[in-house]
Amino acid sequence: MEAEKASQLVFGQKVLDTQPFSVLLGARLTAFGDGAAVLELDVRDELRQQNGFVHGGVLSYAADNALTFAAGATVGPSVLTAGFTIDYLRPARGDVLRARAQVVRPGRTRVVCRCDLLMVDAEGTETLCAVAQGTIAVAAGREQAEREGGGGREASGSEPVDRG
Repeated sequence: MEAEKASQLVFGQKVLDTQPFSVLLGARLTAFGDGAAVLELDVRDELRQQNGFVHGGVLSYAADNALTFAAGATVGPSVLTAGFTIDYLRPARGDVLRARAQVVRPGRTRVVCRCDLLMVDAEGTETLCAVAQGTIAVAAGREQAEREGGGGREASGSEPVDRG
């Protein structure tokens, strides 16, 4: 069982590493599988706003990606964020941003997930600074889209999603 979890985490990190923005931020997955994902990134000055707190956009990025990875851990890699909301509870202060997401309800075409955004200090203490909830769309694979006459393109006109 531990080997399977480790394999899932390695797979998830490889997917994360294909996202240039995630690489720029230095994001990493520390848990992935069983309908959950934990994404972390080290806080540096470039990620702060004018008052010294981690910028809300960075928290939103972490929530968005963690929500989508949690959904992907349940339904597979062809997922896209349909939408999410985030509530900022307190200023984000700390050394590491941790986004802990889990699936609330998996569906055939949509997966509902929630995410806690925590700041971790030098002693390892977590402080909840924001919460998010999102709906993740299960993207049709190329084969299904072609059968349905979509030519392998998503409704938004994006590039085809390749499940292979």
